[in-house]
Amino acid sequence: MPDRIEAPDVDEQPRPKELPRQHAARLAEDKALAVARRLGPEAGYVLAADTVVACGRRILPKTLTEAEAAGCLALLSGRRHRVYGGVCVLAPDGRRSLRTIVTMVEMKRLTAADRLDYLVSREWHGKAGGYAIQGRAAALIPGINGSYSNVVGLPLAETVAMLTGLGWRCP
Repeated sequence: MPDRIEAPDVDEQPRPKELPRQHAARLAEDKALAVARRLGPEAGYVLAADTVVACGRRILPKTLTEAEAAGCLALLSGRRHRVYGGVCVLAPDGRRSLRTIVTMVEMKRLTAADRLDYLVSREWHGKAGGYAIQGRAAALIPGINGSYSNVVGLPLAETVAMLTGLGWRCP
């Protein structure tokens, strides 16, 4: 369990020509560094992560409107796409671990009813790519290749390995 949760203040907009994998890693690192700077030497271990959903080279938004969510669902319908999880851990001694985990996700071809039902649920709000696999969208995903927890938002096995590799021990 974290000792505290801090919201980093970083610009999450992709940079020009920034690819999805690079974007996820940069956001995780920027968030970790922003929190470490704000907390100073008392920060201890700092863990930051970000999830990026991409269709090809196209980075999909963290949907804030129904129109954005509908656009993401239309694009992902019947296609495979990648979910990139950027994770950055900063150790108290200054060491750093940065990884990007990739999960391939297959979404079924969505009917108009599938889309409408999901949009009405509002589970898409604030979610990368306009869906939350841990909710109703699970019924829309016939398969994944890779880390399920990465698609949820934090690749747990990889994160624990990063933390322990930097000397963290579970209290």
